[in-house]
Amino acid sequence: MEQQPVLNEHNKEEYPPMHTAEHILNATMVKMFGCTRSRNAHIERKKSKCDYQLLSCPTDIEIRQIEDKVNEIIALNLPVKKEFVTKDEALGIEGLDLSKLPDDASETLRIVRIGDYDVCACIGQHVDNTSEVGVFKIISYDWNEGTLRLRFKLLNNQG
Repeated sequence: MEQQPVLNEHNKEEYPPMHTAEHILNATMVKMFGCTRSRNAHIERKKSKCDYQLLSCPTDIEIRQIEDKVNEIIALNLPVKKEFVTKDEALGIEGLDLSKLPDDASETLRIVRIGDYDVCACIGQHVDNTSEVGVFKIISYDWNEGTLRLRFKLLNNQG
């Protein structure tokens, strides 16, 4: 019988399609703007928001490009895979940012991969394939003193 790895407890229950969309959005922001993943996020079923540290506010065209890229990735029907690795093994995973990892994180980490597009240590709930996410829609944004706040929702998802 295979032994389950011991992970940190999770303090909330996410809506898997929205949480998966957040991962894709984070990867898109990193790739497009060279920023870090969101440091402040509020992910809910009806609407969500993420904050990013940027030197300047993206243009309306760039905001549309973010939305388009996230939807392009969703439409690829990518598998969402989970794997368990030690902290030491995680250090060798290309593209994996462990800067948000809490000091008291367990020795075993769960790594979530969305195709070849995103890799992230995460204990949250996700869909099995991006086809389950729906259509990503940025509903508003603002920029204040170096922080871009994106508010978004999902359309046509199964939830």
